[in-house]
Amino acid sequence: MAGARTDLEPLRTAHAEEMAGVLADPALHRFIGGAPATPEELRARYARMTAGSGDPAVHWLNWVVRLRAEHRAVGTVQATVDGGTAEIAWVVGTPWQGRGLATEAARTLVAGLAAHGVRRVVAHIHPDHTASAAVARAAGLAPTDGRQDGEVRWSAEPTPRKP
Repeated sequence: MAGARTDLEPLRTAHAEEMAGVLADPALHRFIGGAPATPEELRARYARMTAGSGDPAVHWLNWVVRLRAEHRAVGTVQATVDGGTAEIAWVVGTPWQGRGLATEAARTLVAGLAAHGVRRVVAHIHPDHTASAAVARAAGLAPTDGRQDGEVRWSAEPTPRKP
């Protein structure tokens, strides 16, 4: 899948080294917890992710967001698809934030999922994470009254783009 400036490249374990650098800033974990992973930790995580959920009804879809002009990874997007619903998430490394790349990648993801039959897209966002809320809104999601682990549930019923 491709946006105006970014390509969504299917995640592979070989991305671990490059992504460890992209995700190295501890500030990225302010709202989601944890700490930056080493290349070895990411390689193990990516091996589990690319192996799939183990449940034939649930599909794990993961992409590296690559800035086309620089042929450089700048983040990730992901979707867990269960039936017609996809729970999505995104992260863009600190040096590339504020340039609309997360918005572009999230919009590309939502449109691609809609084109493949996903009828509802949800995301869970910390109530103080205004940047992620702006990305969700720009991708067509709206906040709901739902909460999960203190995070606000955002939701949309996307329609596929027409060619």
